[in-house]
Amino acid sequence: MAEKARIPRRLRDRVHDRAGGCCEYCLVHERYSIKSYQADHVIAEKHGGLAAESNLAWSCAVCNYLKGTDLTSIDPQTGKLARLYNSRTQRWERHFRLSGALIEPLTATGRVTVRILRLNDTDRVDERELLVRFGMYPR
Repeated sequence: MAEKARIPRRLRDRVHDRAGGCCEYCLVHERYSIKSYQADHVIAEKHGGLAAESNLAWSCAVCNYLKGTDLTSIDPQTGKLARLYNSRTQRWERHFRLSGALIEPLTATGRVTVRILRLNDTDRVDERELLVRFGMYPR
């Protein structure tokens, strides 16, 4: 089994800065989390993804954990295989829209990402509602 590549500090900092400190999946800023954010391999190393800026997304611990090494899932609307959202090649606004604290999916990619990352689970929405109330979400 190949050893997991360590992401160099400079690369991690570039990924952080590019995202403005926000999770590229749920859009919550890291300053509002007690857990550290991470550079997530969009395409996991076990699938051939590299520890390169073009394959790294800034991610909160919850989104990173739930995404794991997944690349696709079954779209609950069509029953067909759909790719998860890739922040390096896709625009967030094309696949999702905010409705207050809810993240509404607009495409098959959006639907599978919302489901796999549990973006609209009650506790996650409650957290974002508090942030919205105080003008801290999004960004």
